[in-house]
Order: sequence, then C-alpha cells, then structure tokens
Amino acid sequence: MKLAEALQLRSDLQKRMEQLSGRLCDNATVQEGESPAENPAELLAEYDSCAAELEELITRINRTNSETTTEGGSLTELLARRDCLKKRVETYRNFLTSASSLTRRATRSEIKILSAVSVPEYRKRTDALSRQLRETDSAIQAANWTTELL
Repeated sequence: MKLAEALQLRSDLQKRMEQLSGRLCDNATVQEGESPAENPAELLAEYDSCAAELEELITRINRTNSETTTEGGSLTELLARRDCLKKRVETYRNFLTSASSLTRRATRSEIKILSAVSVPEYRKRTDALSRQLRETDSAIQAANWTTELL
C-alpha cells in the first residue's frame, strides 16, 4: 500500500469513528420498555476495532514518514516545514489585511491612519513564503504517491 492510500484510509477511519461515536450517544439511553435502534455493545466493539486499526495505521505512517527521505529531508521534516509555512503565510496574510485597511477621512481634521509597514514589500515576502509552501506540499504529495507504507 502506498503512503497516500494509507493517509486516505486514516481519514476514512477517523470519519467512521466519529460517526460511530455519534451513533453510540444516540443509542445510550432509551425510554423504559423500549430498546435502542442499534445495539450499543456492537457499536462499541466496532468502534474499538476501528481504533485499534487506526492506531496501527498511524504508527506505520509515522514510521514511514520518519524513514523516507527526499531531496528536502525526511517526510517528517517536510511535514513540519509545511505546517510552519502554513502558519507563517496565514499570519502574513492577516497582517497585510490589517496593514492595508486604511481609514477614509471625510475632512482634513480627522485623524489620519497610515500603514506601519511597506505593504508591497511584505506582499513579496508573503508570495515567496506561499511559493515555498506550494513546493513543499508538492514534494510531500509526490513522496506520498511513490512511497510504500512500512
């Protein structure tokens, strides 16, 4: 199984467990004399089975990520880089939104609000970080589809 397939399976298992959790709560209590729509014991057994499968899968994914190397480093390093780049790009974009929103004045006597930084300069920095993020993400995706799960 390729790493990308394992990542999709992990997502599916997580969604399945979330659904089972909801169904468990829906069937946890019933009116006296009634029976639940679904057997909670069976739902719990299925949930526990999914949890065990997910734990094993996550372990294998993490082992694969740490042992797989690319030109940019291990997949674990690339994932950390991507996460940090995402945060940086988000922060820069929010900062630029604030720096770009200047207050309009109706008269000359009103307080003038100016940007504290050079917006074009920081836009270039943001664009460069965005490019790094795209390249890092592409490297990760390429490795995901070419790497066998350990």
